[in-house]
Amino acid sequence: MPTTLPDTHIDQGTQDALTPLYHLVLLDDDEHSYEYVIEMLMKLFCLSADQAYRHAVEVDASGRTIVLTAELPLVSFGRDQIHSYGADYRIPKCKGSMSAIIEPAAGGGGGQNC
Repeated sequence: MPTTLPDTHIDQGTQDALTPLYHLVLLDDDEHSYEYVIEMLMKLFCLSADQAYRHAVEVDASGRTIVLTAELPLVSFGRDQIHSYGADYRIPKCKGSMSAIIEPAAGGGGGQNC
């Protein structure tokens, strides 16, 4: 007599709904210029100059801006890229890269501040 296995298929829509998403949040500081932020976001995240400028304005005005919302491996990679981008040569007192943190997107999942 043949044995039937339970249907364990999960359709793509259900799988996407189950995958937790995270925000990559760029934090403001006084050691990086608008030009640095715009250049970095354009190079690392392929943003247009206008999109990058809007993020620069937001991070300056509110102290933070969400650069990317995605699955944890991609957001972690983006954070690492920001942290390794280097100092702003335009500002002599600048000692290194900007800071970024990872937060769970609305709807749950654990967070990771870095």
